Amino acid sequence: MLVVTSPQIPGKRIVRTLGMVAGNTIRARGIGKDIVAGLRMLVGGEIHEYGHLMSQSREQAVDRMTAKAEKLGANAVISVDFQNSVIAKSCAEMLCYGTAVVVEDE
Repeated sequence: MLVVTSPQIPGKRIVRTLGMVAGNTIRARGIGKDIVAGLRMLVGGEIHEYGHLMSQSREQAVDRMTAKAEKLGANAVISVDFQNSVIAKSCAEMLCYGTAVVVEDE
């Protein structure tokens, strides 16, 4: 499955557009990670605990989106974008969406 942020794929042509597909996940931080992250904020630097959580969230959202695209018969998803939002004090949603298409070599 090809997944790209651009509306086209070099060397490929779109032969059928199947529609929008999306995948999301909602993750909660644990109290332990919040404490460690809070300490890191005091001294500065990268907050690995949250970075890892966001990376996992993006990966799961993409996996869910591509699974939906495959069910539609797509072999690519174009114009992919991400959005995240805070759902509750320590919960965040990661949303990944794009257009499911069938492409073939030019």
